[in-house]
Amino acid sequence: MLDRLPQLIDPIAFADKQRDLVGTLSLTKFTRLADTLLDTSGAVSVDLAFGKEERLSVIRGHIKANLSLTCRTCLEAVAFAIAIEVNLAVVQTIEQADRLSGKHEPLMLEDEKISLHELIEDEILLALPSYPRHQYECNPHEHLNRVVIQPEPEPPPSNNPFSVLAQLKNSGD
Repeated sequence: MLDRLPQLIDPIAFADKQRDLVGTLSLTKFTRLADTLLDTSGAVSVDLAFGKEERLSVIRGHIKANLSLTCRTCLEAVAFAIAIEVNLAVVQTIEQADRLSGKHEPLMLEDEKISLHELIEDEILLALPSYPRHQYECNPHEHLNRVVIQPEPEPPPSNNPFSVLAQLKNSGD
């Protein structure tokens, strides 16, 4: 087990050595995730085990975090706890991904090493709700100051000297 989580990992070499990665990562390190969070304080707990299964390099484990998202109804903070079950098989081609059994998700490996932060961030982004909101009925206008808009009054009739002619024309006399 490694004490400190590395930036880059070689999933195949880690699987061959049956390594475990356990630790935490600050939410501030996840730039794509930060755009969806209301507050980036906190950490992500990571517990990943690398190994071999049916001649495949696999990654199993858990990712946990407590996130602060923006409620899409009232625009206030909503707490969202994630507990992601990771079950990935390392593949290098689409054909290998197609042959995977239903118990593994493919992790397409283009280079020898991949970013651990990006791997974890991808898993978190996939677990986020597309429309986060409170579990209770929240008021969408609660945060707004209510402003009553009065209709504009009609302008007073003008003292146009030709208004008498217009009335005569409309009356047909």
